[in-house]
Parts: sequence; C-alpha cells; structure tokens
Amino acid sequence: MKPAGAKGAAGVKGAVIRTPNGMSLRFSPRAVAVAVLCLAVALGVGVLLIGSGDFPMGPADVVRTLLGNGTPADSLIVNEIRLPRAAAGLAVGAALGLAGAIFQSLTRNPLGSPDVLGFSQGAATGVLGVIVLTGGGSAAVAAGAAAGGLLTGAVVYAVAGRHGAHGQRLILVGIGVAAILTGVNGYLLTQAKITDAARAVLWLTGSLNGRDWADAAPVLAALAVLGPLVVVGCGRALRMLEMGDDAAHGLGVPIERARLIMLAAAVLLTSFAAAAAGPVSFVALTAPQLARRLTRAPGPNLLPSMCMGAALLVAADWAAQRAFTGHQLPVGVVTGLLGGGYLVWLLVTQRKTGRI
Repeated sequence: MKPAGAKGAAGVKGAVIRTPNGMSLRFSPRAVAVAVLCLAVALGVGVLLIGSGDFPMGPADVVRTLLGNGTPADSLIVNEIRLPRAAAGLAVGAALGLAGAIFQSLTRNPLGSPDVLGFSQGAATGVLGVIVLTGGGSAAVAAGAAAGGLLTGAVVYAVAGRHGAHGQRLILVGIGVAAILTGVNGYLLTQAKITDAARAVLWLTGSLNGRDWADAAPVLAALAVLGPLVVVGCGRALRMLEMGDDAAHGLGVPIERARLIMLAAAVLLTSFAAAAAGPVSFVALTAPQLARRLTRAPGPNLLPSMCMGAALLVAADWAAQRAFTGHQLPVGVVTGLLGGGYLVWLLVTQRKTGRI
C-alpha cells in the first residue's frame, strides 16, 4: 500500500504560534475549526444522551442540572446515573480516535487501527483473564486491559522488528496476532462460569450500559495524561515520520524513541478504552479518516480525530438507545454495523486507486 500521508509534513500550511522561550507551534486553522465543531457535536449529543431514558429530560433541563440548578431528583438522575455513562462514552471515543490517528500515521496506511493490529484483542484477553479467573472489579479490569494491550504491543513490536514497526509489515503481524488472540479469547469464554461468561460476552460486544465513575475514571485519567503528551509533545515528530525515516532523522527526530513512545501511548489509550466499554469496533478506524477528509490536511490530525471519535461514539450510543423502543442495543453493535460498511467502502476505493 502507498503511504496514507502522501504529501507529507512538508506540504502542511497553517498558522504558527511562538512562545517567549523560543518554541513554536504550527497549526491549521481549518483543522482547529473541525476539532471545535466535532467537540461541539460530541457535547451536544452527550446532552441529548443524558436526557434520554425512562425519565426523559429536555436539553435545557439537563444543562441546568449539570450547572447545579436542578431539583434533587433531576440531580440524582443526571449526575449519578446518566453522566458517568456519557462521560465514559466521550472519553472512550476520544481515546480510540486518538489511538487510531497514531496507528494510521505510524503505519502510513488507512487500515492501521487497533482493531486490525490486534491491540483491542490483546486488551480483551487481559480483561477476560481477570473476569474469568478472578472475577475482579473495575480497577482489576483496567489493569488487565492495560497489561494485555502492552504485552500484545511488545509481541507485535518484537516480531515486526525495530525497522518494521511501521508500514505493511506491522499490519500483517498485527493481523496474525489478532487471529491468535481471538482463539485465546474464545477458549477463555469456554472456561468461565455461566454468570462470568454472560458478563464477558456483553463486554466483548462493546457496551456502555451500567457504566459508573469507577469504569470511566481510568480512561479519563489516561486521556488527560496521554492526550497532551501525544498532541502537543509528539505531534511534530509524528508529522516528520510521515515523510519517511530518512527525512525525519535529517530533521532531528529521534526515530526509534519517538515511535516507541507513540506506540506505547496508543496501546494504553486503546487498552483503557477497552476496559471502560469493551473492544468497541471501528471507531479508531473511521474517526481519523473522517477527520482527514474534513480538514483536507495531510498529517496525523490528532486533535480533530480525537474529537471526531468522541462524537461518533456518543452518537452511536444515542442511536443504540433509540433504535428499538423498549430495548437498548450495545453500542458495539451500532459501530460494528456502520464501521463494517465503511471498511468495505474503504477497501473498494483503495483497490480502485491502486493502493491495494
């Protein structure tokens, strides 16, 4: 396949902010506008999501309650029951969008995604091990997801090799590891008790049902720490790497260290997102591509992809709650149906352009 960012970082045009200490930050006004628009959509849909349910509330009532001016009953419903689920959805979508943008930039391929590369399955293996073997709670699940994702990342990185941790080789190795882990996950389900197996199957589908602050906290913390690190600290290096290793090295980028840091950050974001909502499919694949088409800019588009991922996931969750009256679908069903169609379309268009 050809590199996804064919124009490279050299073709990026935009404004530059210079700080008093001599640092500079280049950004595209259109990309910032797209990020702000996607964030506004995500927050707006989040308000609608909070107002949906057996006790419906209008957007004005939801906002008033969030600001602390609601009745005690409204405050209980909004702040204690529905807000954690909406916050988890926003954080999981943002984490997956950012992780997908990193993977697609590093692999220089629109198919680079945690779903394809096996990292979601690795996180799922860690979580299933915790659920099946120990029956642990939210903290143990988050730890299992992080451990499973990091271990999978280490295996993929070792098999692909230092000089193969980008491009088609990484994708092929990831597909093979994902297939192996899918079999391992199926075996773990067969060894579980009925109640644990039912819990695990729902989690594997990808669901935000019943999420509370204990479920949302790990992914919110990971996003708060890793988001600025990647977007601000590693954004330039990622743009340089899209031009190729030789060009990036000539521009002073520590290639192996930068690539390893970004891979680790993307794996952790994917793992904590999986711990909160299960391995929700296709958000990490779709969000960066939609963001790229809206910004019309080369490069990783990290911030727009993060905001687009948040908007996609809460919109899918809102649709999952309203698709069938009296019955809620897991959000992973909606993202799987829509994302699968998008993947087929992407493969067809890539084939027509000669990239596969």
